[in-house]
Amino acid sequence: MEPVRDLSELPKAHLHLHFTGSMRPATVLELADKYGVRLPEALTDALTSGEPPKLRATDERGWFRFQRLYDAARSCLREAEDIQRLVREAAEEDLRDGSGWLEIQVDPTSYAPRLGGLIPALEIILDAVETTSRDTGLGMRVLVAANRMKHPLDARTLARLAVRYADRGVVGFGLSNDERRGMARDFDRAFHIAREGGLLSAPHGGELTGPTSVRDCLDDLHASRIGHGVRAAEDPRLLKRLADRGVTCEVCPASNVALGVYEKPEDVPLRTLFEAGVPMALGADDPLLFGSRLAAQYEIARQEHDFTDAELAELARQSVRASAAPAEVTARLLAGIDAWLARPAA
Repeated sequence: MEPVRDLSELPKAHLHLHFTGSMRPATVLELADKYGVRLPEALTDALTSGEPPKLRATDERGWFRFQRLYDAARSCLREAEDIQRLVREAAEEDLRDGSGWLEIQVDPTSYAPRLGGLIPALEIILDAVETTSRDTGLGMRVLVAANRMKHPLDARTLARLAVRYADRGVVGFGLSNDERRGMARDFDRAFHIAREGGLLSAPHGGELTGPTSVRDCLDDLHASRIGHGVRAAEDPRLLKRLADRGVTCEVCPASNVALGVYEKPEDVPLRTLFEAGVPMALGADDPLLFGSRLAAQYEIARQEHDFTDAELAELARQSVRASAAPAEVTARLLAGIDAWLARPAA
């Protein structure tokens, strides 16, 4: 076997990590005990065994089950100190996996009821990110995401709020949850507000539905990044469009398999996107439920798709270039990637 380098030492940017889904299993169990939260048995079993729950979200019933587990975990976050702990632990995990830049995605409306309202919730999150970034040395920013399951007017409110806090660490605006619900064009005004305010557009698309949802994100929301986007592999013309425009797909291989989008890790079309010239940023999505973090996604590319170290280094470069990191951080990470590749393989 050809010698390989340690992927946890490869500098990279992490652009697709959801807030609640970033939590450590032990933290969820501890907070549930602290607040007397009765977790679903499937979630408790998964958190104690280390085996991700059996999920298949390719039908709406399966997605509902996934969302129920996610909401149960989120209900354990009740105080500002819980938010601070989550952010610090997410940063520690990312640093362990070689990340030098993290853009964590959050819908603050989900936390507002327990944290004093929408604005206080976002401010608590941004304060935690700022403090953690300073203390750990990991570059961190926030991507505010609207929910497809809610009214587009709610998304406009969030977009205005995100723009208001652009100088406090918000760098982008997203759209998450079941892409089979809520047409992209229904949220075009919210994304216009965000783009006019200088935020990057990064909606989810091309995961649970096919290439059409990716095209909608491009045409209606003027996406500069696509959350997932893997189903674009089914349309060669769409792949060329993504490549020509330099639109980055935030690909989350373990998540795709866990949710039943693909049967096996080797079925995720990493090679197809890569060879078509579509930029990619590998992400962990929701490691709490899917059982693997950032470096493991690169390991999937290596083990299941035969990516060489040079190709893995290029994936890392693509993640850095697609990020909102300042120029000096980008330069440092790119130099670190070159140094990693120049190092003799073990």
